[in-house]
Amino acid sequence: MKACKVVAWGEPIPLDAVKLVGKALNCSVNDVLLTCVAGAIGADLRARGDDPAGKEIRAMVPVNLRAPGDAWQLGNRFGLAPLVLPVGIANPIERLYAVRRRMGELKGSTQPLLAYAILAMTGLFVKPVQDFVLGLFAKKTTAVMTNVPGPAEALKLCGATLRQAMFWVPASGEVGVGVSILSYGGGVQVGLITDAALCPHPQAIIDRFAPEFDRLLLLALMLPWGEAV
Repeated sequence: MKACKVVAWGEPIPLDAVKLVGKALNCSVNDVLLTCVAGAIGADLRARGDDPAGKEIRAMVPVNLRAPGDAWQLGNRFGLAPLVLPVGIANPIERLYAVRRRMGELKGSTQPLLAYAILAMTGLFVKPVQDFVLGLFAKKTTAVMTNVPGPAEALKLCGATLRQAMFWVPASGEVGVGVSILSYGGGVQVGLITDAALCPHPQAIIDRFAPEFDRLLLLALMLPWGEAV
């Protein structure tokens, strides 16, 4: 029996503000967003009476392996890399630099390419073998997370403007949490899909994402102008 899924999403936050925080704190946009996701999960655990101090969760992050000149080609070419999210770090700056350091380590590793090769070879076998391999990946992670850049300008159709768009990251095996981050029309929106038995109220986590970002934004604005950390 397939697990029942629950979805939640929040209002977009300005992409320019995310870029501002990243520039001020010498981090990428992706570092900032993943830091806020980790902070939202940790804050939700504390609100429920759990102590996440020192705790981490492993999330599989798709890594694009396509060369910039081949971006127009159809089909998927990505690997998977395990990113350990420091949900137990309450200090937002300390958490941000922990995420940045771990993302930097992943970018220089061969894990995404190795995962791509394994998945490509697995597709040549029968379904029981495919299920077995996907199960091995699922046992090594708690969540799947992806950040997708969408159109910078809002799309229009028949005179109507598409104000928001959202997608749900696919999950294989028994992975119970999926985090979808979409940049669209000058905003960044976060969606969460979870197994109902594991996390029946994902909206509570989503609602904590914007406050976590506001904390980083406030700290960035408190820096001396013209200087970076």
